[in-house]
Amino acid sequence: MLKSHINLYRMGFYFITDSLLTKKGVEEDVKDALQAGVKIIQYREKNKNARKMLEEVLRIKHLCKGKAVFLINDRVDIALAADVDGVHLGQEDLPCPVARMLLGEQKIIGVTVHNTEEAIKAEKEGADYIGASPIFETQTKKDAGRQAGLQLIKDVRAKVRIPIVAIGGINLENIVSVMEAGAHTACAISAVISEEKTQEECRKFVEIIDKFTKNFDRQP
Repeated sequence: MLKSHINLYRMGFYFITDSLLTKKGVEEDVKDALQAGVKIIQYREKNKNARKMLEEVLRIKHLCKGKAVFLINDRVDIALAADVDGVHLGQEDLPCPVARMLLGEQKIIGVTVHNTEEAIKAEKEGADYIGASPIFETQTKKDAGRQAGLQLIKDVRAKVRIPIVAIGGINLENIVSVMEAGAHTACAISAVISEEKTQEECRKFVEIIDKFTKNFDRQP
């Protein structure tokens, strides 16, 4: 999938895997997400070795083919080996320009930011979108830091033009406020994969976010 063919301003609900929280397994979660209409999947795995990760990534890539953008969290090497659509990087991962050099111009690169300075830097360095994090308190990512609140979304939206994915502690009770604050989309991990009905929960987020993004174009 060519990056030029993807409108990241209208990516819809952003789904992230988690092998520790899943009830049915990562691949089953991905199947449920795709059935619910999710168009972007991020594979995040901290507990498997590279070989096991690559094997799982290749299977998920096959599931996503023709249905969703498929990104890898942190691991540029796995993204390269599997030839997926791109990566999502944290502040302690490879710098965005280095990842771009390795992956090429057609791959998608997202960068997690915690303040406007990091957001501005990510945009200048060529990130395709940013993940504003953590908006609310979260137990999913132990090193996420103190919650920034909705103001982070508003501040970042005022400073950058690339799409914003809101991350951290997002659920069905606060998703509307997150979108109203200016996020282009959001991810919710524990709110969907720690539930028995993953597909149903994903569909709820898809429907809410789509109501906000149906008028988004390639500009914010």
